[in-house]
Amino acid sequence: MTNTLIQSDDTWILWAILVGWAAISIYLEQKYQWAAKISGAIIALVGAMILANLNIIPTESPVYDTVWSYVIPLAIPLLLFQTNIMKIWRESGRLVVIFLISSVGTVAGAIISFFLLKDHIPLLYKISAMMTGSYIGGGVNFVAMAAKFETPSELVSATVVADNMVMALYFLGLILIPALTFFRKYFKTPYIDELESNVKGDENHAASYWKRKDISLLDIAKAVGTTFVIVAISFTIAGFLDELIPSGEDANVFLNILNGILGDNYLMLTTITLLAVTLFPRYFENIHGTQEIGTFLIYIFFVVIGVPASIQVILQNAPLIFVLCALMVIINMIISFGIGKICKFSLEEIILASNANIGGPTTAAAMAISKGWIKLVGPIMLVGTLGYIIGNYIGSAVGAWLSTL
Repeated sequence: MTNTLIQSDDTWILWAILVGWAAISIYLEQKYQWAAKISGAIIALVGAMILANLNIIPTESPVYDTVWSYVIPLAIPLLLFQTNIMKIWRESGRLVVIFLISSVGTVAGAIISFFLLKDHIPLLYKISAMMTGSYIGGGVNFVAMAAKFETPSELVSATVVADNMVMALYFLGLILIPALTFFRKYFKTPYIDELESNVKGDENHAASYWKRKDISLLDIAKAVGTTFVIVAISFTIAGFLDELIPSGEDANVFLNILNGILGDNYLMLTTITLLAVTLFPRYFENIHGTQEIGTFLIYIFFVVIGVPASIQVILQNAPLIFVLCALMVIINMIISFGIGKICKFSLEEIILASNANIGGPTTAAAMAISKGWIKLVGPIMLVGTLGYIIGNYIGSAVGAWLSTL
């Protein structure tokens, strides 16, 4: 049992906290200007961090796993039901470029932090390989690199804790950036400008964007029923292809890439959803409330992101690994924003590309949704899954090279 007021198996109480705090975050964002400026996503995330660090809720629970396994997959199709696939492909081209630039930032961060900390952290090349894979792709790449380099389990656990804390803090920073005058002054912000142009005077942006809309019981039935069916079909196909197509050390590069593309749950989910929307546009266009339902599910996800960020555990087990992860993220950010500015990418594109590197496509899509950049949700999901494919190769190369130094 965990040493917290609420235990990890107090299922209903934890669900009440996750969903209830997500609802409160949305209420505050739409009710008060100060909350709208920092965004409901930050309120959701910070609230969870405070509850976890005060030992009120546990940092691990099957409830949180359920959000990752079921709530997020259900949210993604809902938020893609109103997408224009031709626009997505046009937008994805630019996002691929800035995503790859951001990946260079991850590699640079791994190399620089290795040379700064190699005398202080044992087996650092193994951690660098894991974090390179993770900060280009995601958790799947982290696990793959840990297995490939046979990293000791205690080192893996410490790195996971440090990674969770750094990611939570970085997401806070990324969410806050659009509200800072410096970034608004020196970067293009077309998506933010479009949102603000639809708001009158001192009207609350969040309240204006999410104003009351016409929705019926049939809309809810079609939205929820369709997204369940799409997730079931997508994950079943991806699982079948993952088993069918060889991968790992016994497969060649082509098969590994093919498995990474066709066997990935989220890439298949995005593909099937976009295909369905393209083939049956009138059906999906006539469903009201899909963005509202999907966005509420994403806010639950933001609460969960803040939970594992335990300051006490970091100080006890992984202070130097925390420094390593923080250095990698900071260098990724410097290169992403620096080169992004030179190449005239918009602030929104840079933020989401860096987010997709550090946190993966799901967190990037969640951020796009929370900020109202709905047109970028589909593109960043597609581009972010590219990281799953290339993460293992780049992580392996970095680890192999650093092991010789």
